[in-house]
Amino acid sequence: MMNINLFGDAAQANNERVDLLLKTDRARIERIVSWGQASPPDFWYDQPEGEWVALLSGRARLRLRAPDELLELCPGDWLWIAAHRLHRVDWTAPGIATRWLAVFLAEETR
Repeated sequence: MMNINLFGDAAQANNERVDLLLKTDRARIERIVSWGQASPPDFWYDQPEGEWVALLSGRARLRLRAPDELLELCPGDWLWIAAHRLHRVDWTAPGIATRWLAVFLAEETR
């Protein structure tokens, strides 16, 4: 198993970096590093799993639908995004590493 320091190895890049930290049948944990990236215009994530996400460093703004919310995040902030709740990243801080820890959980089937 590869060990990744959550705050290390995040050289500035043109693309967002996503490191898979752990994956099981029901969960996935990722570290994401953004350098000013945002969701493409008019793009909304519609994920089949719920997502618990924490901002570890940097700053970001998320937009969510149903109900509509606009959230400015700073280090230490976290939120739960239910499966299929539309959301997008309006912006991440340019010039500094915005580090996310994201935990994706599959919906239970009965």
